[in-house]
Amino acid sequence: MVVASTRAAAGAAEDRSGPILVERLGAWGLEVPPAVVVADGDPVGEALRAAVADGVDLVLTTGGTGVSPTDRTPEQTEAVLDRLIPGIPELLRQDGVAKGVATAVLSRGLAGVAGTTVVVNLPGSEGGVRDGLDVLEPLVEHLLSQVRGGDHQAT
Repeated sequence: MVVASTRAAAGAAEDRSGPILVERLGAWGLEVPPAVVVADGDPVGEALRAAVADGVDLVLTTGGTGVSPTDRTPEQTEAVLDRLIPGIPELLRQDGVAKGVATAVLSRGLAGVAGTTVVVNLPGSEGGVRDGLDVLEPLVEHLLSQVRGGDHQAT
């Protein structure tokens, strides 16, 4: 898990989204290391490349997906990905809007595959992370199976 937060990386703010990711993914039965907290921008790409090189199956990022001048997570993610999975971020945005969060459409988050690593960008807010995990939960097992070459039957 990669948390893009310049303030949290500098120790000026507490990371609240990383622990949510670790707890929920662990509850899904996945082996989850502690979240890596990095500053927005290039450090996000460096953390993603390190996770891919380590052969991590799934990397979720939080933060840096908006339109502020420092939000660069999608650009850093796109540079690492081999293939995009556009339906996942579309579904994440649709879910947010359906829950009454009109600003969900401002998320520029991406999802895709780098080697055999699935990468999904989530927003940085605690609510956005929780909602994103709700969307991802029924998809992750099948998605990871597909990336490993599994058949196309729903799991």
